[in-house]
Order: sequence, then C-alpha cells, then structure tokens
Amino acid sequence: MKRSSQRILTTHVGRLQRPERLTQAMEAHPRGRPTDAAFAALLKEAVVDVVKQQAEAGIDIVCDGEFGKLSWHSYLMGRLAGHETVPAKPGETARRSRDRTEFAAFYQELESGGSYYYRNPGRDVLPGMRWACTGPVSYVGRDSLRQDLGHLRAAVAAAGIEEAFLPATSPVRRRVNDYYPDDDSYFEAVANAMNEEYRGIVDAGFVVQIDDPQLPGLWDSGLQEMSMSDYRKLAGQMVEVVNHALRGVPEDRARYHICWGSWHGAHAYDLPLKHVADILLRVKAQAYAIEAANARHEHEWQIWKDVKLPDGKILIPGVVSHATNLIEHPELVAWRIKNFASVAGRENVIAGTDCGMGYRVHAQIGWAKLKTLAEGARIASKELWSQ
Repeated sequence: MKRSSQRILTTHVGRLQRPERLTQAMEAHPRGRPTDAAFAALLKEAVVDVVKQQAEAGIDIVCDGEFGKLSWHSYLMGRLAGHETVPAKPGETARRSRDRTEFAAFYQELESGGSYYYRNPGRDVLPGMRWACTGPVSYVGRDSLRQDLGHLRAAVAAAGIEEAFLPATSPVRRRVNDYYPDDDSYFEAVANAMNEEYRGIVDAGFVVQIDDPQLPGLWDSGLQEMSMSDYRKLAGQMVEVVNHALRGVPEDRARYHICWGSWHGAHAYDLPLKHVADILLRVKAQAYAIEAANARHEHEWQIWKDVKLPDGKILIPGVVSHATNLIEHPELVAWRIKNFASVAGRENVIAGTDCGMGYRVHAQIGWAKLKTLAEGARIASKELWSQ
C-alpha cells in the first residue's frame, strides 16, 4: 500500500454518483445487475470515465465509484446466496434509535422527501419488508466481481494510476438471521463467503476496503441500553468476524472504513470514537479510514495523542464531509491534515473523505469537495515537508 513518504496522498471512501442511465438499468435488477453485453459495455465506459475524473481532481488512490453496486442490500443479495427480502413478522418493528426518537419531526420530513439531502437510489427494501438470511450462505458473485475487477483494471491503465482500491461490505449484519441456529454461526458463514471476494480483489492487484459502519453505528441503533463494557465486548466480537473474513489477505493490501451512517441527520447520540478506537486497531488491515470532518466528529483527531497508531499502520481521516453542501476551504482541509500529522506522523496520514460522496451531496458539490481535498493536501504537504 502506498504511503505519504514525500507528500500527503489523497483518496476517498468509494461511492460516487453514477450516470443516471446506469442507475435506471440496475433498478430493474434488485438482486444484482443486468447481465447483457450492452450493460457491461456501458458500465465499463462509466468506470473508465470516473477513474479519469478522480485523477483529474487530484485523487491519488482511486476506485470504481462503486458503479456496479446499486445499494448495499442489492449488492449483497447478488453476491451471497441464502438472502432475500421477506415480509416483516407481525408486530415486528425496527428498534428505534435515540436520534430518531428525539428528532422524530425532523426525520419524518427528511424521509418524506424533504430537501436535507440529495438522493438515495436503490431502496430495495420496501415498507413492511426486511432483509433476511433464509438459507445456507455461499458466495455466488464471481461473475460480477470478475466484471468489476476487469473494468477497474482497464480504467486505472487508461488513467495511469498506480494504486486503486475496491470497496466491499463487512461480513457483520445484525438482525437478519432467520436460518442459522445462532448469530455466531451466521456471521461465520458470511465471513467465509466474503473471504472469497476480499481475496479476489487483492489477487487482482487492488487494495480491498472493508466498509463497516456497524462498529460504532450499532450503539445508536437500538443497542444504547447496553453498558459501555458490553458494547465494547460486542465491538470486539464484530472485529473478530472481520478478521476471520480477512484471513489470507495481507494486512498491507487491506483498509478498513468506519463511519456513523451517511444520512443527513442530527447524529446527537453517535458513539464517541474514544470508546472503540483501540478495538478498531485490532482489525488486520494496514489503513483505517475514519469519519473526521463533520461537526460531530472533527474534534476526535485529538484522541490519537493517547491512542497510539501501531508501527506500519496508516490513518485515512476524512478531511471533507458528505454531510454539508458547504465546500471546505483548502486551508481548512490543510489544517485538518496537519492536525492528524501532528499526532500520527505525516508519513502515516492519507487525506480522505468522511463517507461516499455519491448521492449524499449533489455531484457538482461532490467533485468540488474532492478537488478542495487535493488542494488542501498540496498546501499541507508544502508546510509539512518544509519543516
């Protein structure tokens, strides 16, 4: 994995806004994607174009924009046998978070189509339905993965990019097991299946990024009645599942992303990073991409004064946020980068984003944020390497 040995490198978390014609084609295939040659050609063209755009914006470590994945649910349902959407059981309701309880009027307006965020396509779990494991889990996504890898390979070659990553979801999913005797058995089965995808990405020459908003995010998803000790124990168990899924993947070819959910809400009850930072570092990855630029979490760079980054590890802090339409000033971006460099070492910091920009802000705003990220990294590099 590349390091910031001569300047601060730049990357992002993954999701970018795909062309509308791709989204429309994929929405007709909620369990995956179209399999015809015309769609494959359209997807390849889009990936080549978005990698070129990333390079032109000044992003060093790029990805395919997650263009081949309509949403988390449809992506996994196309990769893992044994999952489907089923009617919710009588009387069954999702556990409501403190955030959604306290700010219920806000969320009602938000979810009724208000203007608080841009768009979230691919909502394939309809009201009254839920996503569930209903049979044996196995990996069935080889063709889709092969296509994704081929398109990204062609794109980075065309753009002259040295390093690229491909996001893949964490094996941890709560409240979906309707088949296995217990959640431990279910998580083991999913980890075994996703291991094939993770190894496939690395074997193709790319870095695999594990997306896991669950590590801090479950705290405010109906589990906040737990003691902090019990939650930390649960977080440790989640990390063990992730490490099981990463077996055979060299640490220097893996990065791990956490956030507190990408919706534009209050986030008043987000779990403070200080409670799971040490557990995060147990993940057998070289780099950790962490939400760090929004008003709820920007101050948390300071915890790395006390939680020491192990030798050889890398922090990828978000220095621009998906949670606001305001485009961060390059000097602010540089200041955020320098804060992390002061506690982790400049060579151990790669500048990133809080979460995926696609559909969280308008595409014009998202690309402007990536450009200001790159400009801020140039400013920070000039100062950090002149000392």
